[in-house]
Amino acid sequence: MSSPVLPSHGRVRPLGLAQVTLTGGFWGERQAVNATATLAHCESWMERLGWLANFDRVADGTTGPDRPGWPFSDSEVYKLLEALCWEAARTGDPETEAAIKRLTTRIARAQDPDGYLNTCFGHGDQPPRYSDLEGGHELYNTGHLLQAAVARLRTHGEDDLVRLARRAADHVCRTFGADGRAGICGHPEIEVGLAEFGRALGEERYVEQARLFLDRRGHGTLRDIPLGRAYFQDDVPIREAEVWRGHAVRALYLTAAAVDVAVERGDDELLRAVERQWERSVARRTYITGGMGSRHQDEGFGEDWELPPDRAYCETCAGVASIMVSWRLLLATGEPRYADLVERTVYNVVATSPSSDGRAFFYANPLHQRTPGRPADPDEVSPRAEGGTRAAWFDVSCCPTNVARTLASLHGYLATTDDDGLQLHQYASCEIRAELPDGRPVGVDVETRYPESGTVRLRVAAGTPGPWTLTLRVPSWAAGATLTEDGRTRQVSPGLVRVRRAFRAGELITLDLPVEPRFTWPDPRIDAVRGCVAVERGPEVLCAESRDLPDPDALDALVIDPGCAPRAGDGGTLVRALLPARPGGDWPYLSRPAAPPADAGWIDLPLRPYHSWARRGPAGMRVWLPAFTPHPEGE
Repeated sequence: MSSPVLPSHGRVRPLGLAQVTLTGGFWGERQAVNATATLAHCESWMERLGWLANFDRVADGTTGPDRPGWPFSDSEVYKLLEALCWEAARTGDPETEAAIKRLTTRIARAQDPDGYLNTCFGHGDQPPRYSDLEGGHELYNTGHLLQAAVARLRTHGEDDLVRLARRAADHVCRTFGADGRAGICGHPEIEVGLAEFGRALGEERYVEQARLFLDRRGHGTLRDIPLGRAYFQDDVPIREAEVWRGHAVRALYLTAAAVDVAVERGDDELLRAVERQWERSVARRTYITGGMGSRHQDEGFGEDWELPPDRAYCETCAGVASIMVSWRLLLATGEPRYADLVERTVYNVVATSPSSDGRAFFYANPLHQRTPGRPADPDEVSPRAEGGTRAAWFDVSCCPTNVARTLASLHGYLATTDDDGLQLHQYASCEIRAELPDGRPVGVDVETRYPESGTVRLRVAAGTPGPWTLTLRVPSWAAGATLTEDGRTRQVSPGLVRVRRAFRAGELITLDLPVEPRFTWPDPRIDAVRGCVAVERGPEVLCAESRDLPDPDALDALVIDPGCAPRAGDGGTLVRALLPARPGGDWPYLSRPAAPPADAGWIDLPLRPYHSWARRGPAGMRVWLPAFTPHPEGE
């Protein structure tokens, strides 16, 4: 079965990518742009910067200390290759297939006879192999190679890419196995790559090696650094940790691997540890967008409630990794809260990163941009991860390829089956065709303009003998949702709603989710946004942009009236806002609150989906809006 994640068992089973087809709408359009623009864009930049030629130079014996790119640039090639594999399976496009073979040939030439594959270490005058486990990313790179091979194996079968990945995995097991070097990589990823590669091949020894790496972490195995061992999760064993900490992407890749190993080994203790970490991290260290990582210095998690909007890092890659974790937990447990977080993150982090044409990206995703960023040069590499505008490429360009592989395989995260029926976890226009364990076919055609509209129509695709259960997720925000089936409409609560009976071919079931705009208030322990309110509409977080203000410089001074509910207006959502005077003077503090000017008037302020911000050009932006508080009488 062609699926990015395929556990040997779990509460529900993922559907293969061939069983779900996006047919347009919000995600269908983005998947098409990814296919026609982003994939070629990524390959072009890697060629231009010499990241692909690094493999040629190793093969030709001409590489050396002048190698271009960071030590982890190999991984970007592998993530692109993974995206191409998913895309080739989705469309059968011959050019995509040719790109896979072209890249595989260049990579294979650089592989050493013993299976070692890396362009930054171990050749010519380069540092020796595994001489910098803290920062060298050698095993990290290999992990992404294995994930690309999983995509190829599950969609095409064994070929040159799978065989070279197997040699690389065997080298890792020989070098770092139980009788080998007791090391770990500073950036987790080899663990999740080994676990999924082992499942795809039915090779237990790869899953065992993933377990070894997991159990070695948290014991001070790596050298300490100024940021501390928590940066690479080597401070506390994963089974003892209470919360995610350190570098966000590293923490989440490691956690995804922990779920894989826990499921394959029936390790309930490890799975409970991950669930415990998810609960606290989501409750105290996650942004309203689903973004994770509140500190720039280490691209990492802050302490509980440390969620500043203007200094939010929220790396796009951390959003992708969060989806990886929550999807695995959903498969293991069937609990809808994990799908809720996937939905929040995919609409407000993954969808936010790429430009409309698929050729520029956000790396960091702050929730407050105080001043408009400068337009990025489409022909230049951006040296900064944050800048207020999407950039064509970055000095560290992990996010474009992570977005590419996620969008190429996104239809694999919509639905599952179990012994009794079909479950829909995300809503998009699509066709679903599946088969129950007893061989009975089940399927639905989904028609929706979600999230613009909350109406989701599901038409049963074919008659199936006997009863089966159709399960739909009602998001946690969707109080007042209704379900219409068999001529009756009833209200359904957030969580899971199940319809079990013998369905007729062509029968229509309609789920109506209330996507009217609503206020969302922060926990008072989040100091940075106390006294503020956000607006959400369905799964989308909304924001204000300076372009929509009569005075663009007033973005930081505006307040909104929380007593006037947000409402739909022409072209979007409106809130009642006031632009008070900004005090002047040479000292930014006052002895009493500044009163609004006598002629101050309220305006209708339009809000737009956060994922669309800066698409009209550079702009100031904020998600959390200060709530108006009347001044004491006489002030």
